[in-house]
Amino acid sequence: MGKTIVFVHGAWLTSLSWENFIPYFEQKGYTCLAPEWPYRDKPVEELRKNTPPELAEVGVKELTDHFDGIVRALPEPPILIGHSFGGLIVQQLLDRGLGSAGVALDAVAPQGVLAVDWTVLKANSSTLFRWMNWDKVLTMTFPEFQFAFVNTFPEAQQKAPYDRYVVPETGRIFFQAAFAALDPHHALHVNFENPTRAPLLLIAGENDHLVPAHVVKSNYEHHQRSAARTDFHEFAGRAHLLTSQDGWEEVAGFVANWLDQLPAKPVR
Repeated sequence: MGKTIVFVHGAWLTSLSWENFIPYFEQKGYTCLAPEWPYRDKPVEELRKNTPPELAEVGVKELTDHFDGIVRALPEPPILIGHSFGGLIVQQLLDRGLGSAGVALDAVAPQGVLAVDWTVLKANSSTLFRWMNWDKVLTMTFPEFQFAFVNTFPEAQQKAPYDRYVVPETGRIFFQAAFAALDPHHALHVNFENPTRAPLLLIAGENDHLVPAHVVKSNYEHHQRSAARTDFHEFAGRAHLLTSQDGWEEVAGFVANWLDQLPAKPVR
């Protein structure tokens, strides 16, 4: 297995959200890449003040195709690590035969995995229940961020990641996720029975309001239909933004150990 990692950030964030994980894995000898989503290659403050209107037209397929091109251009198949919507993108890239291994942290589940908890509905209510948000660029308030991303953080530590990471987002991806079963284009599709994809590790946070742990577990059970290796681990007391929560080193260390235990060449 190669020593290149491509990190895929999630919705409402930029690649800056990997600022803990990147140096951690670089110290372990990995070459780390953290490409931005389309229309996000500017500092956070500039994105907040001058959000490209084209962002509203970006959906899940556009995101996955964007990273598909990046991964295919690399000299060897990289390890793929994604958070939230980035975790969904990692699953879709693996399904396309890309990557030597994949790790999905608090991953948005593919089509076919139900996620209708009240916490999920509350976290997404301002997005899904406003007229025409499908075609808009949306913003997240600090109270919404507190509930969805950092609910188990000490209150004094909740504002800093909001100020540092959060940017406007395309509304389209949330509607595609919420109504995946009705989407004729199947933007969230993953073949759970794909026997040739690379190994996949799914990680959940026990107290995640946005992607509850049992949803990640259900996603794992769907992937068990494949002969390809799939593993699952739940971290106690963690919120959605576990890449920045105190004790994030435990999560990074678990991922690093899992990668170390994989065969030198994935079984195909």
